[in-house]
Amino acid sequence: MLGTVTIIFSLLLGMAALLMGVGLMGTTLGLRAAVEGFSPGVTGVVMSAYFVGYVIGTRWCPGMIRRVGHIRAFAAMASVASTAILCHSMLVTPVVWTVLRVITGTCMVGLYLSVESWLNALASNTNRGRLFAVYQIVCLSALAVGQFLVLAGDVAGFVPFVLSSLLISLSLVPVALTTVEQPAAVPGSGAVALKHLVRLSPSAMGGALGSGLLNGTLWGMGPLFAHLAGRDEMGVASFMAVLILGGALLQWPVGWLSDRMDRRLVLAGVGVCGAVCAVAVAATATAPLPWLLGTAFFYGGMAFSVYGLSVAHMNDMVEPHHALEAARGIMLLHGVGAMIGPIVGGLLMGALGPGALMGFMAVVLALVGGFCLLRRVARKRSGAGQTGFVPMLRTTQAAFEMDPRMEEEPEKQSS
Repeated sequence: MLGTVTIIFSLLLGMAALLMGVGLMGTTLGLRAAVEGFSPGVTGVVMSAYFVGYVIGTRWCPGMIRRVGHIRAFAAMASVASTAILCHSMLVTPVVWTVLRVITGTCMVGLYLSVESWLNALASNTNRGRLFAVYQIVCLSALAVGQFLVLAGDVAGFVPFVLSSLLISLSLVPVALTTVEQPAAVPGSGAVALKHLVRLSPSAMGGALGSGLLNGTLWGMGPLFAHLAGRDEMGVASFMAVLILGGALLQWPVGWLSDRMDRRLVLAGVGVCGAVCAVAVAATATAPLPWLLGTAFFYGGMAFSVYGLSVAHMNDMVEPHHALEAARGIMLLHGVGAMIGPIVGGLLMGALGPGALMGFMAVVLALVGGFCLLRRVARKRSGAGQTGFVPMLRTTQAAFEMDPRMEEEPEKQSS
């Protein structure tokens, strides 16, 4: 028992260091791109390249981990990712940064997958839910803390890049020093029949695509939006951290509500409320910082809830033995949206100004809400027999293995 607790603590400690480095890197790149004079459209392409690597990694990394083992894979991916981050500060051109972002995204999948599959192997039916919740809290907290590390040095210099690289390198230490035998297997990407999933639950798949557009744009272009709105580095870090905090805290009441009524109605409500919040963020972009942070908190809560609601709604629809396949399909569609979102958002910002970014996200949220409402009108169903909502941060397919709902038996229905 003590050995299991020790290895779980080591893995979570490594993940915390890793995500602090990742959170710092995303904000640093957005600010440095502005300093270097990259247009918002170019910055959007660069930032979206991370999600191209992410999609590549979900296909390639499972086989690599099975061949060489979790620790060796983690060590290799951490080394490459750390090196790629340092290269950003030495080779400051959009083309090079785009290639480096693809490499970084691919490596991050390998790192997340190594830790998540290992945690899943250590989880039991009695502690799976608690472990999954703790993992989500650690991830979101580390991402929020990472935003403020941008204050450690001038983004026009080397310090933020070096600090991000150091954190990713340090994440290797608690993982490499574990004495417990690593698991023998890691989940693959699985065969994903997207057409079948779309027919089964258009609302869930539409929400997955929308959440990718929203979150990919937020992570990639959020810091640039705050910078172009006239915020200093502290303001940018606070803006991003409050978005994450809102996403972490407001998912709970949204999820509670979705467990008690048709989830499509909740998705529709989140879409409409989120669209209003996005407009409010744009309206307060140049207002005193507390006003911007207040609107950002509620916007983050709505935007981050879309993914968890989509996964929960899909779980309501599928047989237990298809739950993982369905979840991976949602993750794939989310990744496609995350690749597209920063490019569209960046182009709109370049043409219409920073407020256009939040306008784009308001449109996406309104479309998600409207589509789910139309599906509810077209085919009504009660909320009875739904699986429970679980707040989620999108990482890799191994996280779904930890999800306690995968042990349940939802009723098969159609939407």
